[in-house]
This record gives sequence, structure tokens and C-alpha cells, in this order.
Amino acid sequence: MLRIETRRKLDDHEFEAVGRLLADAESHDGFPPLSDHLLLELEHRGPEFAAVVAFDPNDQLAAYVQLARANDSTAIELVIAPEQRAQTDDLAPRLLRSAFDVVAAEGGGRVYWWVHHPDDRVDAVATGVGLRLSRRLLQMRRPLPIAETTTVETRPFVVGQDEAEWVRVNNAAFHDHPEQGGWTVETLRQREAEAWFDPAGFVLHARDDKLAAFCWTKVHADTTPPMGEIYVIAVDPVFHGHGLGKALTIAGLQNLADRGLTVGMLHVDAANTAAMAVYERLGFTVHHEDHAYVADITRSGHS
Repeated sequence: MLRIETRRKLDDHEFEAVGRLLADAESHDGFPPLSDHLLLELEHRGPEFAAVVAFDPNDQLAAYVQLARANDSTAIELVIAPEQRAQTDDLAPRLLRSAFDVVAAEGGGRVYWWVHHPDDRVDAVATGVGLRLSRRLLQMRRPLPIAETTTVETRPFVVGQDEAEWVRVNNAAFHDHPEQGGWTVETLRQREAEAWFDPAGFVLHARDDKLAAFCWTKVHADTTPPMGEIYVIAVDPVFHGHGLGKALTIAGLQNLADRGLTVGMLHVDAANTAAMAVYERLGFTVHHEDHAYVADITRSGHS
């Protein structure tokens, strides 16, 4: 029988065990088991850090669940050790309910369970704990370089200068987005401290002396072949209707190709049909999808 516990802090031994579990899962599955923003939360383990851990009878880490607050909701991601996957149908609901208890104790609210590369069992697990499919996030890819060009002028992001203005535009563009909205300058600076961050691949476009749009790219050097990702792209709502989304996508892809990348990648919500149409016209095709299942958790002690 597995022992399930909640953690607000991880000691050094547990932190190392989580790292091994994530590495084993990635090696087994062929993709990272946690999203970037959860990995950052794990690395920093700030005051809002929360996790659920499961140990086998030998006190070996069998599964890990991490919770992360973002823009008035909580993201939940679940990783089960490859050797424990036979117990998924029983273990995953127990872990999710434990995570819901954490959210309920903190006042309740909306939760999203993110599942990367979902299999046939996921829908049943989600339904069994009261979750419903809410979002389908598509990963799209295309070869580089791209034939299209743009005359829209861009410049690289300047660390120490552009943070506040970028946060303003990002939060205006993603005001109701569960993960990308509600960023602070500190959130951005955490990304700037990451080894992959390169301001040369973070292009900005200004109009009337104001930031109007941006395309932030990221290089995945550990894939075969290495991939260039359009990490975040947005247009200030004030400047909608000027074709800047397509232009900045092209500028970002050109930037990646200029740095030697031969594959371009991005993520887009399947419900964002306008963006999907732009990306398809630029030659992107769907590679795989991730699912988000949603529920609203009631505060503990309330019906």
C-alpha cells in the first residue's frame, strides 16, 4: 500500500528523489513530465510551494504531484514512476483527491489538471474525480527556414530596461489566461535567470514609442534535432487588427533559423481558431496535444 502525504517543503533527500523520478519519467516517456513553470516552482520552492508525494513500502518515491497558483487558478501536474504505472487507475485518483484537499484548505477555487500526451485512461480518471475536459493544447511544428518574410521592424529585448513594459503588454494580452496572465516582473526575472534564456531571441516591436507586440523564442538544445520554440507571442490589444501576430511569428521563426535551428515549434489552444489559421497558413502542422481537465473546488468546511 502506498503512503500519500502533502508537502509544503521538500528536504534535500526528497528534492533529489523528485529529480530522479522526473528524469526516469522523461526517459521512459520521451518528453518532460512537468511544464516549465512548475519546474521553476520546484526549483525555487517558495512560500506557496505545495506538493503531494506517494511512497512505496520501501519508502521509495512512487509518484509526485505539484500544485502551482497562477492567475486565480491552480495548475496540477501528476507524475507516476514508470514501474508504478500499472496502478495508475487506482493511484491517480487518490493523488488528485489529495491535491484537491490542498486547494480546498486554501480557500478552494478552480483547478486545472494538465496531462501531457494523454492516453485512453485519462478521461476515465478525470471523470471519476469530477473533472471535465476544458482545454486542448496543441503542439505544432514546421521545418525551418521559412520562405515568408516581414518588413515589421523588431529589436532584441534589453534586460534591465524592458521588463515592466513587457509585463504590461503580456498581462493585457493574456488577462484571462490561467498560466500566462498575471505575471510580475519577478516572474519574468525568474525566466531571465534560466540557462536557456537568450535576449537575442526575444524580439520586440514598438509603435508610437510603446511596445506593441513581441515574440519570445526558446531553443531546446537537448532534442534531436534541436528545436526552436515560439515560447510566448502576443500583441497589445490596442494594436489588434494590424497583422502583427503573423508578422512577429515570421520574425521569430526567422530569428530561430538565423541561429541554425531547422525545426520550429509552438503551442496553441485548439479553441483559438484565429491563431490556428495563421499558423496553418505558415506551414505548421499538429504534432501532439496536451489536455487540461477542470473543476471548481469548494473551500473546506463549506458545502
